[in-house]
Amino acid sequence: MQDDSRLSTLADVPRLHAATKGDQIALSFEGRLTQHAEFDRRTSQVANALIAAGLKPGDRVAHVGKNTDFFFELVFGCFKAGVTIVPIVWRLAPPEVGYIVGDAEAKLLFVGPEFIDLARQIVPDLPGLTAVVAMEGNAPEWQAFEAWRNAQPATDPKREVGTDDVILQLYTSGTTGRPKGAMLTHGNFLTMRRLQDQSEAEWLHWHDDDVGLIAMPNGHIGGTGFGIWVLYYGVKAIITREFDPMQVLDLIENEGVNKFFMVPAALQFVVRQPRAREVDYSRLRSISYGASPIPHALLVECMEVFKCGFVQMYGLTETTGTVVALPPEDHSADESPKMRSAGKALPGVEIAILDASGKPVPVGEIGEIAIKSPSNMKGYWKLPEATASAMPGDNWFKSGDAGYMDEDGYLYVHDRMKDMIISGGENVYPAEVENAIYGHPDVAEVAVIGVPSQKWGEEVKAIVAPKPGASPSEDDIIRWARSKIAAFKAPKSVEFIDALPRNASGKILRRTLREPFWAGRDRQVN
Repeated sequence: MQDDSRLSTLADVPRLHAATKGDQIALSFEGRLTQHAEFDRRTSQVANALIAAGLKPGDRVAHVGKNTDFFFELVFGCFKAGVTIVPIVWRLAPPEVGYIVGDAEAKLLFVGPEFIDLARQIVPDLPGLTAVVAMEGNAPEWQAFEAWRNAQPATDPKREVGTDDVILQLYTSGTTGRPKGAMLTHGNFLTMRRLQDQSEAEWLHWHDDDVGLIAMPNGHIGGTGFGIWVLYYGVKAIITREFDPMQVLDLIENEGVNKFFMVPAALQFVVRQPRAREVDYSRLRSISYGASPIPHALLVECMEVFKCGFVQMYGLTETTGTVVALPPEDHSADESPKMRSAGKALPGVEIAILDASGKPVPVGEIGEIAIKSPSNMKGYWKLPEATASAMPGDNWFKSGDAGYMDEDGYLYVHDRMKDMIISGGENVYPAEVENAIYGHPDVAEVAVIGVPSQKWGEEVKAIVAPKPGASPSEDDIIRWARSKIAAFKAPKSVEFIDALPRNASGKILRRTLREPFWAGRDRQVN
């Protein structure tokens, strides 16, 4: 268990571990090992480089790239400098990345080697940027990260930072077609973790010999957030550039990985590898999963193969991740009602189920899931109305998910109130996809829905009404969408109809379009 009496903010994490376990491994990435003392020095160099570049407390820097050890040096360097880091999902299309960098008013952009060309496309339209730094490899017009970092002293800048300072700004898909920046603070992370550390639940605790695997992308709370926790506890963090099921098995077998978080689609890829039945999993302590519901048969298969504790996690970017969990002791091979639940509120968290007027509903009745937690975000960046709508007061956050509570306090997610689709753990809002497709010259109107998928949980489907006389093809619509938005948001299938169903006020009836695909299911999320 972490003794965090010397941690006032996350900026103190490298300092503490440098003092107490300086020669132990903090990061392992593609054969490159970084000790805690070295990590502390490098994060101070990064902080000094940010300060030398003129960044003040509260300024933003953006990162688009895959997972690396350098990324976490940047993250904790930002913490020390009082600068907010904005990790961007690397699967996004160039216009989407450009929008986020511009909306965040980022002063610096850090770019992974695979995205140099993307950065060259968007930088001319981002006058607010003062510099671009190449995280790895060569980009002749920009400074390389190691040179940029190493030009600065390793003395700790000791810049004053506070628990209410925003340290991480993650963008969530928006109902209006534009993503919103959820602002997370030092206090969001630390207050919640301190409450959890007081719990007697074994799965919440970390041990000195734990090895955490960071395999989920850093543009998500499940990637950067989980990585922060591995480093917070001072255990060895193994980082993979991106998710690779065979590599996951190798790292479990050869590097002693025993804790990690994955979305259900990723777990399915791992457990379905032929070699999955040959690996020794005796060191595994727990596997956390979440971001979308998991089919019961897949969960049972994973339990039988991995033979460790499983923890279902429910949370959002806006809640700094997990606020509800189903612990290992509630997992069973039979289809008991508890196995369909998201679990119970974590220490320090309150859950309420509200009706349309914001009043609590009786036990067992479906309503909107609302969350009160010290990990609830500070708000949406420069969106006071959206913040006020989502956070009506007294630190309550309205999730947009529909669900109910049973008499034992277990939460069941039934549906989504905001039409959001979760495909392979990625959030997709129909408005984003519809906005991309509407520009097609043959499209009169379009509605986007989520339909069940064995592979991804849900997948995106577009229902298109063509313009009179036009006959667009499915492939044509999909190609058009992929040129505007990330491939994972583009529809996997397209259905053509004469006109979209609407109510008396003209609103598209998405539920009417969804019903045939979800018939016979007891919940409307997959």
